[in-house]
Amino acid sequence: MDKELIISSGESEVCIALLEDKQLVELHKEKKSTRSVVGDVYVGRVRKIMPGLNAAFIDIGEEKEGFVHYLDLGVDYLSFAKYLKQAMGGDRNMVTLKGFKNEPAVDKNGTVSNLLTVGQYVLAQVSKEPISTKGAKLSGEVSLAGHYLVLVPFTDKVMISQKIRSVEERKRLRRLMTSIRPDGFGLIVRTVSEGRSVAELDADLRILLSRWEEMTERLRKLTGPAKVLSELSATSALVRDVLSDDFNTIYVDDEQMYNEIRGYVQMIAPNKADIVKHYKMETPIFEQFGVQRDIRRAFGRIVTIRSGVYLYVEHTEAMHVIDVNSGNHIKSGDGQEDTALQVNIESAKEIARQLRLRDMGGIVIVDFVDMRTAEHRKQLYDVMCEEMRKDKARHTILPLSKFGLMQITRQRVRPVVEVDVSEKCPFCDGTGVIKQSLVVVDEIESNLRYLVTAQNERKVTIVVHPYVEAYLTKGLFSQVWRWRRKFKMRIKIVPSESTALTEHRFLNTQGEEIKL
Repeated sequence: MDKELIISSGESEVCIALLEDKQLVELHKEKKSTRSVVGDVYVGRVRKIMPGLNAAFIDIGEEKEGFVHYLDLGVDYLSFAKYLKQAMGGDRNMVTLKGFKNEPAVDKNGTVSNLLTVGQYVLAQVSKEPISTKGAKLSGEVSLAGHYLVLVPFTDKVMISQKIRSVEERKRLRRLMTSIRPDGFGLIVRTVSEGRSVAELDADLRILLSRWEEMTERLRKLTGPAKVLSELSATSALVRDVLSDDFNTIYVDDEQMYNEIRGYVQMIAPNKADIVKHYKMETPIFEQFGVQRDIRRAFGRIVTIRSGVYLYVEHTEAMHVIDVNSGNHIKSGDGQEDTALQVNIESAKEIARQLRLRDMGGIVIVDFVDMRTAEHRKQLYDVMCEEMRKDKARHTILPLSKFGLMQITRQRVRPVVEVDVSEKCPFCDGTGVIKQSLVVVDEIESNLRYLVTAQNERKVTIVVHPYVEAYLTKGLFSQVWRWRRKFKMRIKIVPSESTALTEHRFLNTQGEEIKL
């Protein structure tokens, strides 16, 4: 599979498009004034304990307070609390965790009141963006993600990504990482580590350890709730997470961002640095690579698939609902059942893409075309599972219910991506209201009076919308008949479908428009 990353940097935001085999599958937007906070590490102060929710609200120095549930504090919370206290007290051994003795694991069945008290300092990492009126969701289990590895403090485990299937490769990676693992830290080996040398893995580990050192040094100077470690920018974080051997090119249209990304790729994967290209053409980068066209087609309430099938996509506060319609799909196969299967399979592929593209999270309900055969229902479920394997977000898919509905839950990390693909209405100019028909008629009559008295016109043609033309010429004593008698002039009404409902134009005897 060929992958390309197209990055467009505007005045106020950065848009990042991920293409797989030339098809848009992910779209990320980051406001330059308000960057993503997922992955950022804060020292917060407990503001309120909520025993009923078994959770607490944490002041992290931002506009909205963070929220942490007892189970999200993690089994190593007591070790993190001890580290925080000693680091804020100036203990330099916290840089390497040399001689650090772990505290007992937290009881999973405990209560938040047993661990937290109002006014207490807490080290926490943002696991979910603030959404709507809700503040950031926090986790007490702080980890630092790199390109190949994830650094996990206060454990001695080496965990290998389940997506690495080869038993020999898993053994090799476990042996290598066990030999270079620093005391006091555990490691998660990411999928892209497969086949990498010990030098590449060790370089990534050194970067993560330097970030831990940077965070610890900041804790020594802390005086109140504040951010102590920033995640990479959305652009660099996406490059870190998706960069792999099947990546062809990364195009960037901003020189400063190009230098930043090239430098980051040079650091994490030197052999990939040349795939970062600086786009310098005058044509906007999204237009050049067809991204803008894909955005117009893929976003909106109605999504059309090339075969004629289309989807209705509705967003509510509680869930997302997708309705599958066969549309103009040409029937084929042995009958209605086979046609329904084909329509549903095509829709499942597009729905999996839509979930990634819009970053739809929470509950998703899909109403497929009804199928009676159990074999076909199972086949559709398998196709959806296979397509969703490309999605990095955690998700669960349930088989079709007896009502033909498929339920999907998908990890919600940030607000759903919405792109306005509508255009301003030419009739109402985007206001939602138009002039009353009486007002339009009065306006034409006023202009006729001006043409007679001020310009001495005796013959005019009025170009109007067909609906208005029908209204003006209706009946024996029509409105235009009254105007002819009143102004003693020859008046001709011409309908034009290209004219807006409330617009009208006056033409003279030579067919030229009269400027009013």
